[in-house]
Amino acid sequence: MSDFYSTQDATGLAAMVAKDEVSTGELLDMALDRCATWNPHLGAVVNLQEQVARNNIATLPQGPFTGVPFLIKDLGCEAVDFPTNNGSRLCKGMHWSYDSTMFTRMRATGLNTFGRTTSPEFGIGPVTEAGVYGTPTRNPWNLNHTPGGSSGGSGAAVAAGIVPAAHGSDGGGSVRIPASSCGLVGFKPTRARLPMGPVVSEGWGGMAIDGFLTRSLRDTATLLDACAGPEMGAPYAAPVMEESYTAAMSHDPGALRIRYVTTDFFGNALHDDCVEGLEKTAKLLESLGHHVTHWTPEPELDVPAMMLAWTRIVACGTAGRVAAILGDIPLTRDMVDGVTFGAVEYSKGITGADYIAALAQIHGFGRRMAGAFNDCDIILSPTLATPPCEIGYLKPDREDFVAYRNGPGSVFEYSPFTAIYNASGQPAVSLPLHWSTDNLPVGMHFAAPFGADAMLMSLCGQIERAAPWHAKQLEVIRKGPPV
Repeated sequence: MSDFYSTQDATGLAAMVAKDEVSTGELLDMALDRCATWNPHLGAVVNLQEQVARNNIATLPQGPFTGVPFLIKDLGCEAVDFPTNNGSRLCKGMHWSYDSTMFTRMRATGLNTFGRTTSPEFGIGPVTEAGVYGTPTRNPWNLNHTPGGSSGGSGAAVAAGIVPAAHGSDGGGSVRIPASSCGLVGFKPTRARLPMGPVVSEGWGGMAIDGFLTRSLRDTATLLDACAGPEMGAPYAAPVMEESYTAAMSHDPGALRIRYVTTDFFGNALHDDCVEGLEKTAKLLESLGHHVTHWTPEPELDVPAMMLAWTRIVACGTAGRVAAILGDIPLTRDMVDGVTFGAVEYSKGITGADYIAALAQIHGFGRRMAGAFNDCDIILSPTLATPPCEIGYLKPDREDFVAYRNGPGSVFEYSPFTAIYNASGQPAVSLPLHWSTDNLPVGMHFAAPFGADAMLMSLCGQIERAAPWHAKQLEVIRKGPPV
């Protein structure tokens, strides 16, 4: 039975509960056993609340995932019953006084949350090595490599079979990067498709949004359908979808015009494994009847200017977060990780006018990216420029925030594609379609015009049917952690 638990998706487990083939309590036991086996090696699950989960069993709502064990990210996702660190020593063990709208909607599906998953400090970075946890979060495919970030703990937990799906959030690729690194599905919806409230209005100038890490597309679609929709008092809302995510994934999209890039948007080369996966994916798409062409992004898009504006907005957002926590207490280097300290220091040189200009640059870039879809329906790239990097490669101990984000060996060199679609607000997804020569996951990244979530999900469904990835995912689940 425990083998069945770790190899089923959330939809499959919920069906077993509904048929009385397994109880919610038994599923929770299996999740906790799996966590006890894997987590000492991964460092992915924190703030376990087993008793909360056991107490909730009798009152779980009837929904598509009733009784399925679940984990939420240790960043945001405010929930009264689940203390958080927000990836930072400044917040260690803090409690929320309210439940976020996102958590309320997830809970209404019947999910049984029992803990949180690790995040870099305040979500800064594509790796999960925050000092508050005392150990880096590792990738179950190879413990010497990162599971990505900022939803790295969720990616590691799902890939290892601790839970079939987990909550994440994405402000610059933080769902799609772990999905790519761990061989999972990671879908970033159109801006404002998911709620941010009731207290938070937006994150990082509208660039951040919640999401999920799953092994199956149907789990992602069902979770998005359950959680998407307008929220009272939100500053904006996404366009109404013509059909649900679940309906969209169930049929082919028709012939699409698909552009793919074999360098990053600056013209820099990508790792050979990423290019190999890209070429393989392009051939698959052609075989499915799509019109696939190579594309060299126009210099007028000016991605470097957008990336610098993104860096300024995140620095100011981080400084604001730290100031809200500390009040009149001055920040010292020993309180936070180096990157966080560097972000706060860098923000001191950014004026109000500079911040407004950075927002204008981001929104101007969104308009330019809208134009990039005038002659195509989908833009394809690898999710990352390389397979998942080794632990320590992007360790957040550097204090030069601009260099960490934008310089040689930086975040944007490693992840040059994902933040583009946070800036534009357009939907994008990483699918587990390739593995490196070292058997590390290499995700393929698909992006669509603003509001075209259904078309993108329809393409994903067609791809999953043509090139299913479930059997490959089971390799690491059945192998288990080192003895």
